[in-house]
Amino acid sequence: MGPTLKSLNRLTPLELRIMKVLWEFGPATVQGVQEKLPGDKLAYTTVQTMLNILHRKHRVKRVLKGKAYEYKSVLSEDKAIKEAIRDLVDRLFGGSVDGLVMNLLKGHQFDSKMLLRLSNLIDERQKDEPSQKEKNDGRD
Repeated sequence: MGPTLKSLNRLTPLELRIMKVLWEFGPATVQGVQEKLPGDKLAYTTVQTMLNILHRKHRVKRVLKGKAYEYKSVLSEDKAIKEAIRDLVDRLFGGSVDGLVMNLLKGHQFDSKMLLRLSNLIDERQKDEPSQKEKNDGRD
């Protein structure tokens, strides 16, 4: 079975490093991204290739400024995080968010302070959402 459209659109680790530069510093040329990338220095042509791939994936747009393209993220960091989490849940837990949460809880990934924060978030969320009965009562 070949790659799916969803998997082709997934950000690779290197693409994510480049997107993080654009999210943090805003629009930049290839050279600007290259200079701001943390960690090991990447070749100019590598950064250029990755930005071109991100452009084809519709993750960035580019505008010619003088002799160089300036790249700007069209994918927000928040949306990228949501897409990555959805992809993780789909691939590892068959689409079950419950499976992810239960796995984290069983694996003792949360200390008591974090569990209290989660409990408070759940309480707030339940107050904000109308009950199922209220939703059904609103029907004609």
